[in-house]
Amino acid sequence: MDTGDLSEEAYNAIMIEAERFNHDLTLQFGLLSYHCADEDDFIEKSIALINEIKKYDEIAIDDMFFGNPPRKEEFHKTLERILVNIRELKKIPIDKRNYD
Repeated sequence: MDTGDLSEEAYNAIMIEAERFNHDLTLQFGLLSYHCADEDDFIEKSIALINEIKKYDEIAIDDMFFGNPPRKEEFHKTLERILVNIRELKKIPIDKRNYD
């Protein structure tokens, strides 16, 4: 799937929140979407990705942000904010979400 297939709610919860922080973080979720069957799969894999990223050391973070790493505290706050957004998103039934 492509991120264009996501509901507005899912796109805002994950993609827009990541973009507010840093475009390089958005790229991670965008690449992930190509390995997902549907929105629910994307949401679950996004959670798994976040949990994995939270374990990254300084070198991995540096690589992820192409040599321009963010402050680790702010990065982790953003990841937590995305997880909160996902929890709220999951409360919205799929048939109540808006699609373009």
